Amino acid sequence: MTSTLPDPRTRRDLLRALQSVRATTEALCAPLEVEDMVVQTMPDVSPTKWHLAHTTWFFERLVLARCDRPYAPFDARFAALFNSYYRSLGEPFPRVERGLLSRPTVAQVRAYRAHVDGALRELLERAPQEVLDELAPVLMLGLHHEQQHQELLLMDAKHVLARNPARPAYRRAAPRPATPAPPLAWRSFAGGQVEVGSDSDDFTFDNERPRHTVLLAPYELATRPVTAGEYLAFMADGGYERPEHWLADGWDLVQREAWRAPLYWERGGRDWRVTTLGGQRPVDPAEPVCHVSYYEADAFATWAGARLPSELEWEHASAGQPLSGNFLESGALHPRPLPASPPAAAPAQLFGDVWEWTSSAYQPYPGYAPFAGELGEYNGKFMINQLVLRGGSCVTPARHVRDTYRNFYCPHQRWMFAGFRLARHI
Repeated sequence: MTSTLPDPRTRRDLLRALQSVRATTEALCAPLEVEDMVVQTMPDVSPTKWHLAHTTWFFERLVLARCDRPYAPFDARFAALFNSYYRSLGEPFPRVERGLLSRPTVAQVRAYRAHVDGALRELLERAPQEVLDELAPVLMLGLHHEQQHQELLLMDAKHVLARNPARPAYRRAAPRPATPAPPLAWRSFAGGQVEVGSDSDDFTFDNERPRHTVLLAPYELATRPVTAGEYLAFMADGGYERPEHWLADGWDLVQREAWRAPLYWERGGRDWRVTTLGGQRPVDPAEPVCHVSYYEADAFATWAGARLPSELEWEHASAGQPLSGNFLESGALHPRPLPASPPAAAPAQLFGDVWEWTSSAYQPYPGYAPFAGELGEYNGKFMINQLVLRGGSCVTPARHVRDTYRNFYCPHQRWMFAGFRLARHI
């Protein structure tokens, strides 16, 4: 198993990849105060401290503990405290209570990271090649796992800061010039028998495999995601007050929670303002709408006389397109308007900016085989009651995403950087 990260069979490159990913996680914490890193504002949010510890736990428990080389755990109690959901490795500490843990402190968690990083460096520098060959797939999974948590860390930090009435910024953003969104257009796809899924020699998660053939009816896909301005028109037309647009569960949720706008939007006089990682500012009508649930995306699509694409339609349309867009490395930390007119032959802005909801249930592909052993719990156990999102976001590491990548969330969730794109039958 290889990866878009450096070749895991090369000792030096694997060590470099480990150091780079681990350093990136630490760098993402730099704008946060210690007090920011210990708060849990809802059950789905984990404290920053927990992300730092859990990604370390993964390497300690699933890499170092598998070696014949002697390894002394930093603290045996951490085996349960920072286990996320691996029941085969013990009973995890309850997710909803992670914010109740004042100890270990942030400083102790960082010492834990340093302890495990030192053991990993020694392993990579001294282990025989045959040991590295055996451990490389798990090490690479650990690196991609930590990249997932880099995005989660920012999602959770944003929720924590946004709950503060002062609306503090994670990192102040420079003003950007207004850029009008290009007109929405449609691209046609003939469908037919097409191949989806991965058979790549590069790293992929087990849920992306195997590559297989599916039959698609002809369809059209919008040239860009739905913008905030278009979503404002939906709101102005009574989008949150008209039950005919909504799925039954979504309508009940809207009434129960009194939703009237995407998450992080607030009225500022007659206009709407949005809380971003760069602080609060007016909603930019040209940027992709973000932080909407599946229910909201589906209601908009119904209102617009369209629908959401299936994940197979989305992947078919994205095949062969460049993996370029506004990712974590851009530093924007928020969706951006499309800078130019969409290209003539393909939809634009497929990657980066916002994860795009699809209408597809998160289920195994035909012939799906989970990772072996304890790692079989990584993806397969979540293949129920969730929907697939595609494409990555403005806080996704660029080298982590690909056209076969399957993200998944429950239909009511919206603290992730999620938007959507429309589709139509032909």
